Amino acid sequence: MDPEPLLQIDGLRVCVGEKEVVQGVYLTINHGEVHALMGPNGSGKSSLVHALAGHPDYQITAGTVRFAGQDIQSMDAHERALAGLFLAFQYPREIPGITLRDFLYAAYKQQMAARQPKEKRLTLLQFQEHLHTHMDTLHMDFALAERPVNQGFSGGEKKKAEILQLRVLQPKLALLDETDSGLDIDALSVVARGVEALRSPQCSFLVVTHYARILEYIIPDHTHVMVGGKIVASGDAALAASLEEKGYEMFTAV
Repeated sequence: MDPEPLLQIDGLRVCVGEKEVVQGVYLTINHGEVHALMGPNGSGKSSLVHALAGHPDYQITAGTVRFAGQDIQSMDAHERALAGLFLAFQYPREIPGITLRDFLYAAYKQQMAARQPKEKRLTLLQFQEHLHTHMDTLHMDFALAERPVNQGFSGGEKKKAEILQLRVLQPKLALLDETDSGLDIDALSVVARGVEALRSPQCSFLVVTHYARILEYIIPDHTHVMVGGKIVASGDAALAASLEEKGYEMFTAV
């Protein structure tokens, strides 16, 4: 018998206020898979991942979502995170008053308590060494760990900090909401390599992007096109390359 998919979405509809932004999405992500979700601006891509992560402004009005064997619709955002769901933001927020290191250490302890309660946790000193290893991989200045989360960070540093969180917390499914936006080619390469290094049967990805540029570094197993709140086409990595060449006109023309 085949194992249950990591994520199973059936007929999902999502509203923001009175506006329906996701209009009946079906999507299956298996363990270890990388999926790309592409589409023009305003197609519902970001709305979908925010709804999956539990953002309170995005109300699920119909359909079902099962993640890691659980119906997550009644779960709060922090409960979904503890279950292994991670969202990297397109526009990461600044969090004054707490350093990046302390923020990540607190998150790490919560994740360990939820997933591996019997495992011995790293001490703060051990965690700092662990954190520096990941920061070095992402070409991040260690001094950023001692600054408030994202405060005064450049756009590229904020995106790297999102991937740093991903690498430290090692979720079951990472939702990357246009992580490539605003990055120069060097930062994009570093971020993409940081993601690709985590690719394994224990970590799956849904990569939301408008352009196929990041998919030159993170090769998806499956590519989906979202237009008007629906997934209108699916294929492999070749679909992403075709979209980069031809655009979305074939899907948006009336």
